[in-house]
Amino acid sequence: MKLTIAHLYPDLLDLYGDRGNIQSLVKRLEWRDFEAEVLPICVGEPIDFSQFDIVLLGGGTDRNQELACHYLQEYKEDFKKHVENDGVVLALCGGYQMLGEYYYNNNKKIEGLGILDITTTWKPKRFIRNIIIKSPLFKTPIVGFENHSGRTHIGGYTPFGKVFFGVGNNGRSGDEGVIYKNLIGTYLHGPLLPKNPHVSDYLLEKALSKKYKIEMKLEPLDDKIELLANKVIVDRYSDKKYVIKEAIKRYT
Repeated sequence: MKLTIAHLYPDLLDLYGDRGNIQSLVKRLEWRDFEAEVLPICVGEPIDFSQFDIVLLGGGTDRNQELACHYLQEYKEDFKKHVENDGVVLALCGGYQMLGEYYYNNNKKIEGLGILDITTTWKPKRFIRNIIIKSPLFKTPIVGFENHSGRTHIGGYTPFGKVFFGVGNNGRSGDEGVIYKNLIGTYLHGPLLPKNPHVSDYLLEKALSKKYKIEMKLEPLDDKIELLANKVIVDRYSDKKYVIKEAIKRYT
C-alpha cells in the first residue's frame, strides 16, 4: 500500500517546522512497511489534487501566507472538490485561516479560498503559549504550541477539540480548530504530528481507507516515548497553581 502526500508551497509556508509533520506521516507508514511518496509543490508548479492522498498546508509569515493564498486561488475549486470528496487535509495556522471566506493580516482583509464557511479577524495581541486540547476523536489529549493574532470563527462546524489549557480559535469560544469530513484545521504547531502520534495515525487511516475502499485500522506502534512526552505536558498544565499563574499572566 502506498500514500502520496502533497506539501503545498514549502518554499513559502516553512515557518513552523511543518516538514516535521510530513516526516511523521512518512515514518509511520514506513515502520508498517507501507510506501510513502512526498510531493513538494512549489510556487509556479501545477497542482493536481487527484494525485494526492494527503494534503498539508502549513503556516508562514504574513507576507508569504498572502502570496500562497493568492497562488492557490487558481486551484480553489479543485481544492474544494478534493475536500468534499473526503480527501485528507491538514491545514495549520496560516493554512487554516486561508481555508475560510476571508482573513486579516493586520488591518488588511484578504480573500480566502472559500473551502470552509469560516472567517478570521485580527487583534494586535498575539496568543503565544503551549496549548492542550481534548478532541472527540481521541482518548489521548492533543498538545502543541499556538502563536497567532487571528481570531477564527467556525460557525456551526465541529471544532478539532475543546481547550483544556491555552486559547484556541479566538479566546472566547473554548474551541480549537475545525473538523470537516477528512479535513483538520488547527492553530497547533510543535510540529503537531510528532507530538501526537494518534493524530498522525488518524490521518493515515482516513487516507488509506479512502484510497483502498476498505475500513483501515493500523496496527499500533511502540509510542511509549511520544505518549510519555505528551503526558508530561498534560500533567504540567493540570497543576492548579501553574494554571492560575499562567492565567494571571494572560489577563494582566
